[in-house]
Amino acid sequence: MDPAIEAIRTFNRFFTRHVGAIDARFLDTEANLPEARLLFEIARQEPVQANLLQAALGLDRGYLSRMIARFEDRGWIMRDRFEADARTRPIRMTEAGREAFDKIDQRQRAAVAHDLNRLDAVAQDDLVQALTKARLLLDPDAPAEFIIRSARIGEVSQVAARQSILYAASHGWGRELETLEAETTAAFLRRFKPGREECWVADLSGTMAGAVFLTDEGDSLARLRLLHVEPFARRRGIGGALVDECVRFARDRQYDRIILWTHTVLDAARRIYAHHGFECIATEVHHEFGEPVQGETWQLRLTA
Repeated sequence: MDPAIEAIRTFNRFFTRHVGAIDARFLDTEANLPEARLLFEIARQEPVQANLLQAALGLDRGYLSRMIARFEDRGWIMRDRFEADARTRPIRMTEAGREAFDKIDQRQRAAVAHDLNRLDAVAQDDLVQALTKARLLLDPDAPAEFIIRSARIGEVSQVAARQSILYAASHGWGRELETLEAETTAAFLRRFKPGREECWVADLSGTMAGAVFLTDEGDSLARLRLLHVEPFARRRGIGGALVDECVRFARDRQYDRIILWTHTVLDAARRIYAHHGFECIATEVHHEFGEPVQGETWQLRLTA
């Protein structure tokens, strides 16, 4: 744990300095960073009650009250007067408050743009993915939208790498599985049949959150391969959405059946397959991953 703890603390020290988190005047404005954050929430939610701001920001009630009082003294906000309890009076921004917020917002956008302009397109994408993963790893229940799209250059190979890492950690499957994954993805790229095969990626706020393949096995038979969902993205329905895409694609291309190979120990994946109408039609113990493990063949008939 010690190296991981030190790495995170080192980054925190860098980032608080980088964004001016401890500056008395954030981006050379009248507000510090907590005040700028509060002003953002008021601008986004107005009219809004103080208790909702407290819940959104996780602030101490007294600290929040003092900031709101400072905003009133500066003429940035006003409160409706029809409630006796100040905590229930909706807060609205004044024209002066809107001007203060716009100044902070524009300067912050300019500061972020300055950081991004120093990076090429690949580095920008790496940064966005790293930040998204960090946010969702630390807050896996945070709201985030995903889309299902076709894989981009390099992502097919990433699937093999990520699955090898994840299965080594969860089940101890090592080099043998990694070899099989690499051979499967290389064959997909080498023999790809446009319009008959596809690799789909679940894109969660700009980062790969999972993937699946569908390949043409001949005689109107398709094979679902290499389904996985990243740990930081689970419990969002991504696995089901990826299998949905496979089944829809196979029906549109008039395949008769979809088959897949999985393992008895992979309970979450098996539940997804069963939910979509797949049935286990054969089991066999194998040693392809070193230790004996029970493999299963599942099938979904698409035509009567």
